[in-house]
Amino acid sequence: MILSIDAGTQSIRASLIDEKGNIVALKKTPIIPYHSPQAGWAEQDPEYYWDNTCSTIKSLLAKQDAEIEGVVITTQRGTVINVDNEGKPLRPAIVWLDQRKAKMENYPSPFLKTVMKGLGLYDIVEHAILESESNWIRQNQPEIWDKTYKYLFLAGYFHFKLTGQYKESTGNMVGFVPFDHKKHQWAKPSDQKHRIFNIPINKLPELVNPSERIGYITPKASKATGIPEGVPLFAGASDKACEMLGAGVHSPNIGCLSFGTTATISTNIPSYKEVIPFFPSYSSAIKETNNTEIMIYRGFWMISWFKKEFGHQEILQAEEMNVPPETLFEEMIKEIPAGSMGLTLQPFWSPGIKNPGREAKGSIIGFGDVHTKAHIYKAILEGISYALKKGAQQTEKKTGFKMTELRVSGGGSQSDTAMQLTADIFNLPTHRPHTFETSSLGAAMLGYIGLGKHTLNTAIKEMTRFEKTFHPQPKEVQTYQKLYNEVYLKIYPQLQPLYKKIQKITGYPKK
Repeated sequence: MILSIDAGTQSIRASLIDEKGNIVALKKTPIIPYHSPQAGWAEQDPEYYWDNTCSTIKSLLAKQDAEIEGVVITTQRGTVINVDNEGKPLRPAIVWLDQRKAKMENYPSPFLKTVMKGLGLYDIVEHAILESESNWIRQNQPEIWDKTYKYLFLAGYFHFKLTGQYKESTGNMVGFVPFDHKKHQWAKPSDQKHRIFNIPINKLPELVNPSERIGYITPKASKATGIPEGVPLFAGASDKACEMLGAGVHSPNIGCLSFGTTATISTNIPSYKEVIPFFPSYSSAIKETNNTEIMIYRGFWMISWFKKEFGHQEILQAEEMNVPPETLFEEMIKEIPAGSMGLTLQPFWSPGIKNPGREAKGSIIGFGDVHTKAHIYKAILEGISYALKKGAQQTEKKTGFKMTELRVSGGGSQSDTAMQLTADIFNLPTHRPHTFETSSLGAAMLGYIGLGKHTLNTAIKEMTRFEKTFHPQPKEVQTYQKLYNEVYLKIYPQLQPLYKKIQKITGYPKK
């Protein structure tokens, strides 16, 4: 049995998963995502993550009599931890949601800045420098940076706590570090990433590929977690990468949608290509391949926003009926036709740097006196799928691979309405995996590959399957194709000049 540990933003999950992809047992512990000592900051005590992970594993194993053959960890992406030469945290972890900004220093030079602007690169380089947590720590807490022995992602911290080894998976390299996603290794000293992030190589952990052994559970870790001493720990990958593997995504013709807080459209490609120029495709959970990714930053967060702002009645009613509020919303929109009677939503509630630009805002057009909050709810679901379809088309154009089917994971995948309209908007068969815990499953698959009990192909064949498949409905497909091509794709180009004026007049979003 593989013990799969999934340390997410909202919870710690520990699962026992067998060779057939069955989740034999699962324990989930909700956690506080972060603390904000200052506005915009997001920090958490690394020991808080570790303590909750230990208690979660202990609670799981106390009720099971399974033989643990291996352990794999998957974690939230981009959360960083500074440790001293004994592995003790020097400061709180900076969580991926943190919004603090570093300062520009001596790079790039005025000449190079001009060249970068001419190539359309400067905004991206500036963003990377300002967003880099290591730059902020080095500038604002130099005594911490000087004492830092290793600069780790959350997974790397867990690897050390469990095995005493400073090792990290190439599949976790999503963040502001000097990593070469083409070669799946730390960037060479001559690479400009070292000028952008300025992290000495000796402060970074040793890299291993997903499914390779990191080390063995130490006596100290065994006592803390209940995992038997000497059990091997295998390299996992980030939660998104493991989610894709757990959904059975291994070839570029399969599109993987994540209906989470941040909605994404991703594929697994055999060689490095950039879907958005100068934005990397990340090293995946499958050795020496990459994952493309286009994000809708507020994605299914918009469902939470809708419930909070418009769903008070349904929330109270759901509590009385002892059912999730989404059950009532699903019922509410059952009879609303494809296209929400002309109500069309553009889901740019949180702008990016490119695709769309920083000036972008969300919009809903097409209101009439027939529209209710139910129409808005369905329009949100449709708008998210429109944006993901645009990302899919951009991905196909850049990679040269046509998508022939979709796999969907994340909380939103539990909605039959969201799944069906996605199949209709994409005009592709859309599969829901047999388990909601695709990140944990993907991590377990890497464990069995590491043990030699599965190859990649047999792991996908025997451990992944579908709970339900949604097929496109011809009538709805026709409606959505017209709305997508003739309305949705025209909204942003038409409104962009107005967004820029709004930004200039109000100062929001910040430039």
